[in-house]
Amino acid sequence: MVQYRPHTTVVLAMSVDGKIADARREPARFGSRADKAHLEKQIAASDAVIFGAGTLRAYGTSLTVSHPKLLQQRTQEGKPTQPVHIVITHSAKLDPEIHFFKQPIRRWLLTTTVGELFWQGGLQARTPTLGNRAQEYPPEFEQILVFETPTGQVDTLAALQHLTTLGITRLVVLGGGELVASMLELDLIDEFWLTVCPLILGGAIAPTPVEGTGFLPELAPRLQLLEVQTVEQEVFLHYRLQRS
Repeated sequence: MVQYRPHTTVVLAMSVDGKIADARREPARFGSRADKAHLEKQIAASDAVIFGAGTLRAYGTSLTVSHPKLLQQRTQEGKPTQPVHIVITHSAKLDPEIHFFKQPIRRWLLTTTVGELFWQGGLQARTPTLGNRAQEYPPEFEQILVFETPTGQVDTLAALQHLTTLGITRLVVLGGGELVASMLELDLIDEFWLTVCPLILGGAIAPTPVEGTGFLPELAPRLQLLEVQTVEQEVFLHYRLQRS
């Protein structure tokens, strides 16, 4: 039986040798303006984007929809100007001072019981007080969603099924490789948009689009190529997961 969940698309830029960052795991800013415009278009077509804590720590921010035509299109479709931005993390050990928490977007936290306690405990510690009255403190996350497996990890399958009840029907995954790997293992990915950028990063420990323990050839997810676009020196590859 197919479980109802959002249609999920991974959107990533990578080097010719398949790296999404260098060996120091610094922010990957090697994509062109065309790649950024492509990414913004995919984000604008979604109800929510999701990314791991490592990706957020690397960039300190999330890409928002800014192109007037894309904003107008979302408005005409009766959608908020920005999709929901969801951070998925087991520990929720995030720096509340990063620019992400100042962006004019709806932020949700998908975590475990441990992560919820850690984040809320940190929030209380940071709440300024005046006498015996706590001053208003803007919440960093509009919602905290707790979905946990018996082993204490984030239950991504249950979480995605719940997202549909919150109006999320199209979800874009922005990394990193560990998140993509875990979602592939659970068969939660429908499409890939991969931008191949004209550089070689190398490095045995440089992250790739899919991390984790990997797949044996006979169990590896199979893809169907839907389209290929070339813009100057970059190649945009659109794949769909093949399912029996």
